[in-house]
Amino acid sequence: MKKNLTIIAAIVLAMLFSQGINAQVISVKELAELMDGGDVVIVSARKSADYAKVHLPGAINIWHKDLYQDGDIPAVCKKSDEIAAYLGTRGISADKTVVIYDSGKSRFAGRLYWILKCAGCKDVRILDGHMKMWRKGRKKVTKTATEIAAVEFGGTADKSICIPMADVKASLGQDGVMLVDVRDPEEYAGEKGITERKGHLPGAVRFDFDSILNADGTVKDKAELQAVFTAAGIVSDKQIILYCDTSVRAGMIFMVLNAILEYPNVRVYDGAMSEWAVDPANPLDKG
Repeated sequence: MKKNLTIIAAIVLAMLFSQGINAQVISVKELAELMDGGDVVIVSARKSADYAKVHLPGAINIWHKDLYQDGDIPAVCKKSDEIAAYLGTRGISADKTVVIYDSGKSRFAGRLYWILKCAGCKDVRILDGHMKMWRKGRKKVTKTATEIAAVEFGGTADKSICIPMADVKASLGQDGVMLVDVRDPEEYAGEKGITERKGHLPGAVRFDFDSILNADGTVKDKAELQAVFTAAGIVSDKQIILYCDTSVRAGMIFMVLNAILEYPNVRVYDGAMSEWAVDPANPLDKG
């Protein structure tokens, strides 16, 4: 009997491993169970107008643009103490479990995921499939805005997962560093983009953002994810620097590499192309 149980346990573990275990991507069923326990902050990363129309029960709304500095360069995050203070007003403390969702493309949720991890949140997760899968699971939704009680955030910023422009410049051409551009092929080639100067950072490889997702918007399993990154030549023994136009798309790729595939050294260049291209002394490649 004991031998049979051991065999069964081994089979179960093998199945789980082959499917990929990821605590950072949470299913609709798992979130519903967490909500029953009450010890979770649910964050809608959708626009405020969309939140007002419908959202998950108990969810608060954080629009990523509310966390950016004023200035000519779009989408650069505020200082860590400002973000910590803001999160506290939204009822988020660093030791709370936070689950983020958006409309289904994972971009806004991924951006918030990275920002919250930078701020020092310990347990941040993303709802797999987002609002689309929640509605498909016939779960309750509401239009009633959630009442928020302010808290002390209490976290310590994690600066190891972000990188400033000066350090990006210093990394160009280094063997132990890989720049990864997660924009569309036309943006990477310099055929289009939001900046006046177009192209990509020298030596950067392009990675297709959508290749991490299934057709229904859920995240691929661990084995599939590893396969697409390996095929792109993105390996775990290098420092990975991610960017896009404003690093909105980079956040979700960071989550996959850091939390699912457990790459040890992944950073996001927050200023991204929006900052890099402004300085004419910064080189750009095309094609």
